[in-house]
Amino acid sequence: MFPLTLPNALTMLRILLVPVVVVALLTETPHGDTIAAVVFALAALTDGLDGYLARSRDSVSDFGKLMDPIADKLLIVAALVALVALDRLAAWIAVVIIAREFAVTVLRGVAAERGIVMQANLLGKIKTVFQIVAVIALIATDPAPIWADILVYLALAFTVISGLEYFFGIQRKLAERDEPEANTDRKA
Repeated sequence: MFPLTLPNALTMLRILLVPVVVVALLTETPHGDTIAAVVFALAALTDGLDGYLARSRDSVSDFGKLMDPIADKLLIVAALVALVALDRLAAWIAVVIIAREFAVTVLRGVAAERGIVMQANLLGKIKTVFQIVAVIALIATDPAPIWADILVYLALAFTVISGLEYFFGIQRKLAERDEPEANTDRKA
């Protein structure tokens, strides 16, 4: 069982809202796009709120550290897949975004095994904002106007750039960590 704190409850709420978004989008629900957009926006709001509350109330938990990023990825991936199924988003764009999210998750795990913690950085936060706004725009507008397409390409650009920065940041931290060992080996 997980510690029942407000941040953890918000994380679980975000996970529970994922099927609501998908069903509202993919079924013949009256006003389904509006419902999906509002629910997606509400779920996205819980992303920033749960982290803020956990830190400000000193209630960061192992459950939250594990489940918060999983909940974020579930929300984005489910929405992207539904939008591809509706032919509102090119599949290759969804694949690039999903692949980046998966790769960063794997890299974060590898780094953690080696004692390296990679904190979220500004580019990653910008990426998240653009992904959320682009998804909301694609859900709320059909067909998507040019401004929504621009948001999608900005989200894609920040996704790739932040992924590359993350990859090179881990490489740099690994090199810095291993550097003292290499200098010690040379002296011996």
